[in-house]
Amino acid sequence: MNKKFAAIMLTLLLTVTVVLSGCAKKEEPKAAMTNAATNAMKMTSYEMKSKFVIEDLQVNIPAVEGDPSVTQAMTMLKNAEVTLDGIYQAEPMQTEMNMGINLKGDMAMSFNIDMVMTKEKIYVKIPSIPMLPFPEDVVGKFLVMDMKELAEQSGETFNPETLDTEKSQKFVNEILEAVLSEYDQAKYFKEINVKDAGLPEGVDAKQVVQFFVTNDNLNEALDIMVNKVAPKVVDIAAKDEYRELLGLTQEDIDAAKAEVSNVNQDEFKAGLEEVQKYLKINTFNINTAIDKKDFPAYQDVVLNVDFNDPETKENVKLAVKGSTQYNNINAKQEFKIGIPKDADVITMEQFEESMSQMSTY
Repeated sequence: MNKKFAAIMLTLLLTVTVVLSGCAKKEEPKAAMTNAATNAMKMTSYEMKSKFVIEDLQVNIPAVEGDPSVTQAMTMLKNAEVTLDGIYQAEPMQTEMNMGINLKGDMAMSFNIDMVMTKEKIYVKIPSIPMLPFPEDVVGKFLVMDMKELAEQSGETFNPETLDTEKSQKFVNEILEAVLSEYDQAKYFKEINVKDAGLPEGVDAKQVVQFFVTNDNLNEALDIMVNKVAPKVVDIAAKDEYRELLGLTQEDIDAAKAEVSNVNQDEFKAGLEEVQKYLKINTFNINTAIDKKDFPAYQDVVLNVDFNDPETKENVKLAVKGSTQYNNINAKQEFKIGIPKDADVITMEQFEESMSQMSTY
């Protein structure tokens, strides 16, 4: 191999190396999260697994202390778990989800609800729930709801613009950029070592970014949200291309603009001081795992707060965790439920008739 050819090959090799490393390079935390949020709007199909758990719930309110219904509700909700597994595609628009609900305590119960959505219809599979018995002839059937008919029944006009996925993605993207742009990287963002992020199996992340709020930056975070982010959000919603999407009138926009531009700053600051007295943020983190294609492949939220009012002696403790994992992004999806067949579907009128017959027994 002559020296000239060797030099060319070396140059090509270095060029390819630079390009590949650039494709998977890490960005500054805030920029990485902003970029991932933008790319999330480019997800035209995906599988999703979400989980939400109430790890702790303690409510000490003298006015309702000893009330058995309140005690029972708190027992059921503590450690309650909600899961949501779904598949989505933009064209043709189709979504299916399985929601699992698992309640604890003396009245413990678990049940699942299957749902299917198309551009014009929603199908909900009627579950078997011990505390809420449905007639046997409807359990397992899919209750179909036509969104156009529902709009007409409520005296409104069905607006297909509200189901414009591409426009919705663009709108959400602008909102996310408006929110993230106002928060300082040094105060609200940091990078987490991928190995220390506790990512589930199957998540291949190049970078994990955390957005966090603490007692130290809570007041500033709320101030930014009210005085900087909110006006931006209203301006975005006021654009002609989004007003019809959101079903807003000019009167709605004018009222919102007046509200966000006329915040009484003295009252607002006094309210922030009150919040600081009673609210303690033990943890509020949102971790986003970004894959090699810059998609947010996984996200988890941890919230642990205490509320204590020394005057009323009211104390509330809440600890929740939630996570969402995306797989098979922008690939062909295989739906498990599919569009329910006519034999498995009942209308709202049929459902109501069956329920009325049950009530007569």
